[in-house]
Amino acid sequence: MRATRFLLAAAGFALAAYGAWLLRPQLPYAWTWLVAGPVLHDAVVAPLVGLTGLALARLLPGRTWRRWVAAGLAVTGTLLLIATPLVWRPHRAPPNPGLQDRDYVRGLAIWLAVLWACVLLGAAASRLRARRARP
Repeated sequence: MRATRFLLAAAGFALAAYGAWLLRPQLPYAWTWLVAGPVLHDAVVAPLVGLTGLALARLLPGRTWRRWVAAGLAVTGTLLLIATPLVWRPHRAPPNPGLQDRDYVRGLAIWLAVLWACVLLGAAASRLRARRARP
C-alpha cells in the first residue's frame, strides 16, 4: 500500500510539474486567475453560501431539504465563480468560432435551472423514501 501511494504521489507531482512547464509562457497572464480563483472562493463565495445556507436552514422543513439545498448552493456558487470571467467582460482576442460566440448568460441560466430542478426532485424523492421507510 505504501508503494502504491508513493507511485501515485510521484505521478501527481510529475504531472503537476509538466502542467507548470506548459503554463510557463502564459504565466504573466494566468497568475491572476490562479490566485484570484481561490481567493474569491474563500473570501466571497464560501461565506455567502454558508450564510445563505444558515438563513435557509431556519425556513426549510427537515434535514433532507437542508442537505439538498446546501449541496445546490455549493454547486451554484462554484458555477457562478467559474462563469464570472466569461459573463463579465468581453474577450480581447478575436473570436474563436464555436468557443466564444456562445451566449454564456443563457447557458449559465439553463445550467442553474437544471441544477435546481434536480435539487428539488432529489429532495422530494428522498423525503418520500424516508416517509415510506417509516412504519
